[in-house]
Amino acid sequence: MISDPWFYAAAVPAMLILGLAKGGFGVVGILTVPILSIAISPVQAAGITLPILILSDLVAVYSYWREWDKGVLSAMLPGALLGIGIGWLTAAWVSESQIRLIVGLVAVVFALDYWFRHRTRTEATKPNAAKGAFWGVVTGFVSFVSHAGGPPYQVYAVPLKLPPRIFAGTAVVFFAIVNAIKLIPYFFLGQFDGQNLLASAVLLPISIPATLFGVWLVRRTDPKIYYQAIYAIVFIVGVFLIGQSIYGTL
Repeated sequence: MISDPWFYAAAVPAMLILGLAKGGFGVVGILTVPILSIAISPVQAAGITLPILILSDLVAVYSYWREWDKGVLSAMLPGALLGIGIGWLTAAWVSESQIRLIVGLVAVVFALDYWFRHRTRTEATKPNAAKGAFWGVVTGFVSFVSHAGGPPYQVYAVPLKLPPRIFAGTAVVFFAIVNAIKLIPYFFLGQFDGQNLLASAVLLPISIPATLFGVWLVRRTDPKIYYQAIYAIVFIVGVFLIGQSIYGTL
């Protein structure tokens, strides 16, 4: 695998996207595993990606240190832990195609709802513990299955209209904790063999600079443009996942 040029043809853009996601454009990160899956199996792609996610998380958390919203974390993290547990217990029953379809539909409906109903709304949505817990469970579950927790996380977090740096920093801390916890079930599922870890080590130098570039970009982006970009990316990714679930690997 390490010497296969097709692997690198998929892995290099996947790692650039992963880095940008960790730098503050989190939702695009769900494209990482599907792109890698062009060259290798989705299961192996998820195993290779997780160590890189965690090390990129360390860079991102350092970059956004103390720039996060405690209310979002306290509302969503307990549910996310439950969602990871559900994902672990049901890993053999739910196919990746089904997960991609569900996540894709959530993402598309979320973006369309904003564009057709709430685009003119200027006030932020108030925090809601019940909604935070529910979307935390969904996020934890789909993050465990396919590292695709971005869209359900956005459903709760985006309408709060946090400042871009706080929004990005909160997502960084949230997924850093989620990814660290996922290490335990992934280890017991045998995802960290020598070949996968070697591939992770080879690809890591690509994701770290991309993470720092994402941080730089968020800090220089106008809040209105930032959120318009987030909604557009959520929609595009949602369509991509729906198509992939219906037609297979694109």
